[in-house]
Amino acid sequence: MTSKTGLGLLSACVAALMVATSAIAKTIEQEKPYAITGTTGAELYASIGRNGPEVGRSGGRVIAHTFFKLTWRRNYVPENGGCTLKSATPTLIITYTLPKPANPLPPAVQKRWDIFIDGLRRHEKVHGDHIKAMLAQIERTTIGVSVPNDPGCQKIRQEIQKPLSEASIAQRQQSRDFDRVEMGGGGAIQRLILELVNGD
Repeated sequence: MTSKTGLGLLSACVAALMVATSAIAKTIEQEKPYAITGTTGAELYASIGRNGPEVGRSGGRVIAHTFFKLTWRRNYVPENGGCTLKSATPTLIITYTLPKPANPLPPAVQKRWDIFIDGLRRHEKVHGDHIKAMLAQIERTTIGVSVPNDPGCQKIRQEIQKPLSEASIAQRQQSRDFDRVEMGGGGAIQRLILELVNGD
């Protein structure tokens, strides 16, 4: 089932920044609701198509969206003429954008909506787990890296770009593979949508 906006069975996880992290990272997970209207499952889903978050250069709308932002302090230490990344302390904020009805729903529709949004939330949380796993990989492959002949700690900044890029590419592929299964024929997201809409 698709809406007029071409929403279809899409979802997205956008990786915004790539950084090194450590086990003491401060992680904040938050939900950002967007309002939808309707009193039936079909109306709610159509409203998702009109009001869902816009993602990517094309501005296509999606049902839900997971975004993360990282800020950090990296501790580069010159030693023996080279430089070592001794530690990196980031703050990670993961934001899940999810639909939320603006008005009370009839009891039967509310029950179906609760099942739908719970399943959608679980789906997006998996994307959040992919982000956390990516950061753990970056930690393993960057913190402790040393570069010789780098007293100004400039070469090391280029040295860590390769593992950063590899971790990001792997995370994005993991999320795409997950979405392909979840939103394909018979997948969890497709079933949630059909149960929401066809129950009217």
